[in-house]
Amino acid sequence: MANKREPNKEEAMQRSHRRWAVVLILVGLQASACTHKVDMPTENKPAKLERIQGTDLSRVTLSPKAAERLDIKTAAMRDEQVKLRKPLVAGGVAAKPTAAAVDGSKGRVDMALSVTGTRRVVPTSAVLYDAKGKTWVYTNPEPLVFVRHAVSIDYIDGDRAVLLDGPVSGTAVVTVGAAELLGTEYGRK
Repeated sequence: MANKREPNKEEAMQRSHRRWAVVLILVGLQASACTHKVDMPTENKPAKLERIQGTDLSRVTLSPKAAERLDIKTAAMRDEQVKLRKPLVAGGVAAKPTAAAVDGSKGRVDMALSVTGTRRVVPTSAVLYDAKGKTWVYTNPEPLVFVRHAVSIDYIDGDRAVLLDGPVSGTAVVTVGAAELLGTEYGRK
């Protein structure tokens, strides 16, 4: 019987050693996981919004990668000679007294005046309409920075919008990617 006890003690010792070995391996793995720092890539946001004080507008600053993905293109506002729209000039014309018009009847003549002048123009691709029908363009005051600016359109002539009011001539406006900028501005409030 004494012989039977010794193998049981031996087996118990082996099991105890195995348990300790497993415990030490697990503790070692945990310790190595705590001391090893994994460099996680920092998440760069594609756009940053900054409220413009005193307005409902925001400055949209894009990361270089976001600007590349959106394929942002700009063009300068410019002054051009255009036909200025004038209201109709109306007036009464007295008929020449003839045998047929001795009753003093008058006729009416309406004439549209066509006068040329200098106005600011912008490509129609730069013009955005908000939900209320107000017209806007995005200006590009510095690299990767975009600010929405209200414009007042007189009329559309082909692929250009003739403005009554808007940014000064020479201002860079977004012609490709403006809708995405508007979505970025409105979508991140």
